[in-house]
Amino acid sequence: MLSFQNTEIAFRHKSDSSLRKSHLLFSMMGIPFLVKKGPALVNFALKSGLPVQGLIRKTLFEQFCGGESINQTLKTSTQLKSFGVNTILDYSVEGEKNEQGFDACRDEIIKTLEHSKHHREVMFTACKVSGLGNIDLLTKIQAGETLSHQERDEERRVIRRMEAIALAALRNDTPVFFDAEETWFQTWIDEQCEILMKRFNNEKAIVYTTLQLYRHDRLEYLHNLHAKGKVEGFIPAVKLVRGAYLEKENLRAQTLGYQTPMQANKGATDQDFNLALRFCLDHIDSIALCAGTHNEESCYLLTHLMKEKGIANDHPYIAFAQLYGMSDHISYNLGSEGYRVAKYLPYGPVKSVLPYLFRRAEENTSIKGQTGRELELIRKELKRRSGKV
Repeated sequence: MLSFQNTEIAFRHKSDSSLRKSHLLFSMMGIPFLVKKGPALVNFALKSGLPVQGLIRKTLFEQFCGGESINQTLKTSTQLKSFGVNTILDYSVEGEKNEQGFDACRDEIIKTLEHSKHHREVMFTACKVSGLGNIDLLTKIQAGETLSHQERDEERRVIRRMEAIALAALRNDTPVFFDAEETWFQTWIDEQCEILMKRFNNEKAIVYTTLQLYRHDRLEYLHNLHAKGKVEGFIPAVKLVRGAYLEKENLRAQTLGYQTPMQANKGATDQDFNLALRFCLDHIDSIALCAGTHNEESCYLLTHLMKEKGIANDHPYIAFAQLYGMSDHISYNLGSEGYRVAKYLPYGPVKSVLPYLFRRAEENTSIKGQTGRELELIRKELKRRSGKV
């Protein structure tokens, strides 16, 4: 029987020493001062030539990343698969914000898709459009501002990069997630994802868009997207998440004097997320779903809905996803019961993925109870192994 409290299954991939190291790391991330001041201290140390990369590699990087290159992720993805957990390869380098950098990002994502053809434990790959184009330009387009000929050319290049990634996803039979970003250019991303879904999602779900349910309009958007898919003959594919830019969104809305696109409170977000799960399960013959969540209640709900409707645990249009290094009690217990679950597995050179790692540390501090939950479960497993429970 599925239980997210089964720490033996949750941590059987970790040795005692590895588990103790995770305990120390999450304990440190529970100290707000360290999380707040850590990025500045690390950047200062790097600029000063101090040898801190090795320390980062053995702590944050080891906990939350799969390696520095695609090939280095293979060991981790193979281990995950041995416990019933798949991989979402995520190139997490925040590179140069110029045309050469955008092309390099596209090429690396295509490499992850080509890698997946020979390593089927890679269930999905992930892509951020902000790595493929200038977000100031996309913001300008969404605002309806007049573009120069050069800017029009830049927009076309962003679209072609997205098309190239979608073509590679189709060619290698590995779906790609286009992750959600800030609302001031997300509508443009939505439009491009719909075009790609109409083109590539005719026989199976290849292109996934991402809906952040802390936005009050996303449930309606999901309904409209499904209706459009029925009329236009494509399979809508959605990754559902709660959201990642709450403070930034509210601050911008307040500063510029428009109504915030965010939900009134977390309860409204949770309600819409679970309603979105229900909607997808009610239409699972014509929509593909990935529940990207660390929320136990929502994961339990989805498994219960599947059971109620007689839907197989390994249904090809239903998946669960969590970040590597977090919520192992959810991922590994789902995997042990045969559900299609995958870990977001970031990779890239240590120095280049520091912004990602700092966000993970900050997220664990800011999400209510996240660090405490991780620590409680690790302590429970350490006690079980020592025979004290």
